[in-house]
Amino acid sequence: MSELRPADIPVVILCGGMGTRIREASENLPKPMIDIGGKPVVWHIMKLYGSFGFRRFVLLLGYKAWTIKEYFLSYREQVSDFTVRLDNSDQPIFHSDDYDEDFEVSLVYTGLETLTGGRLSRARRFLDTDTFMLTYGDGVADVQLDELLAHHQRTGLLGTVTAVHPTSRFGELSIDGDRVTALAEKPELNAGLVNGGFFVFQRDVLDLVDDHAQMLETGLIQQLARSGQLTYFVHRGFWRGMDTYREYVELNKLWDTGEAAWRRW
Repeated sequence: MSELRPADIPVVILCGGMGTRIREASENLPKPMIDIGGKPVVWHIMKLYGSFGFRRFVLLLGYKAWTIKEYFLSYREQVSDFTVRLDNSDQPIFHSDDYDEDFEVSLVYTGLETLTGGRLSRARRFLDTDTFMLTYGDGVADVQLDELLAHHQRTGLLGTVTAVHPTSRFGELSIDGDRVTALAEKPELNAGLVNGGFFVFQRDVLDLVDDHAQMLETGLIQQLARSGQLTYFVHRGFWRGMDTYREYVELNKLWDTGEAAWRRW
């Protein structure tokens, strides 16, 4: 297995879902565009990868794809001060070149109802290296992505999944006799590890999917597990998906109070 620099490795982000469980925040938005602190959650994910040196991103689109395309097409206008002349068609004059993001972003429409395995298959022309990363477009974490990549390269297997301990949606009571001594809002469950959504794959896995492939979790991942080609990387830090309105509010509160553990930039 050849070793690549993070800057060379494509990062695939699944951005095609409808976000039906978080409609309070996304009635008119695809789920990856729901904001945390005024920026889409997909931007936060890209910034996390960027902090480890990754700069090539492949966003797999579906529901309201144009909303995501439009955001990136006008990205410079959104982050810069500029002057426009309304009496002609000249381009805006930008007043700042101070960009933290040296990103290359490929936006790939992969169908409205295509399952995640099929979406990955339709992105193969953008995956031109032996190794690529993959994650979902709706969750943030402080995963050490350099260590994840190094672990994958050491094993020599086709796939690596980040494993996390799930957290409960319910507050856990600590009790002493008949009195409550503490309430933990998001306790870590004493359960087995679950899929944390940050993957590394060898390009050979594309031979196992086609445009009509099923969900990654029930298709590709299961095939790799059965063939002994899947390893795992344990992450014990912060990890949170944005599946519900409650989690949307929680993540925004963490950002607003400066407690966003995933912010490395």
